Amino acid sequence: MTKKELKDFLDEKVSQYNTPQFIDSDPIQIPHLFSGREDIEVSGFLAATIAWGNRTMIIRNSKKIIELMGNAPYDFVMSHSDRELQQLSDFVHRTFNGGDLVTFVTSLKHIYSIHGGPEAIFAQYIQNDNLQPAIHEFKKAFFEVPHLQRTQKHVGDPARGSSAKRINMFLRWMVRNDNCGVDFGLWDKIPPSALSCPLDVHSGNVARKLGLLNRKQNDAKAVAELDLQLRSLDKNDPVKYDFALFGLGVFEKF
Repeated sequence: MTKKELKDFLDEKVSQYNTPQFIDSDPIQIPHLFSGREDIEVSGFLAATIAWGNRTMIIRNSKKIIELMGNAPYDFVMSHSDRELQQLSDFVHRTFNGGDLVTFVTSLKHIYSIHGGPEAIFAQYIQNDNLQPAIHEFKKAFFEVPHLQRTQKHVGDPARGSSAKRINMFLRWMVRNDNCGVDFGLWDKIPPSALSCPLDVHSGNVARKLGLLNRKQNDAKAVAELDLQLRSLDKNDPVKYDFALFGLGVFEKF
């Protein structure tokens, strides 16, 4: 199909999937449990962190994390006692365990207390309308606290070749205001044009079938390649096409 036909097709799929009905089967439902900005940020970041594997399990275990935090994630992050922190130690989601969760909560407190919150870091280090360098800087700040080396694998780093799928998804949730009630648009210091597609197996396979992506690996280079293509379709809101690629892959087995 021509580029115009491809854009029209993908725009139609965005309209189909970027709707409130999408929330019911997606991990974004976790931050939608809250109305406060910081509660949305914390719950969204933790849900995005464990967003790999079976989606039903992701949602169930994300809800378990929130319950362990007394259904008040930001207050727990900022005010937890040592005893309350240790109550997280039995949590397990695939290779993300209780020790990782304890570190993440400790790190989030550090991010809010020392760096002014996650948005401040990403906004400070955005380069040339590109958030990928900022993800690298965020990871450095995140692990300024004492931590196990193994925990670092749970924060992707484009500078080390990672697609950073889960952080890119979290950033889409926070930055993009879709006027449809799905993405939050909480952060106004970062333009949606700087977002990158949360590249996973589904979106990657569909992108290749549509001629949007040639690289075979789902890595940082593939994200950069897909960025160029999606920004040529909509320079202001390129990551809206995540809904189209993901929907075609997961719901339509395209």
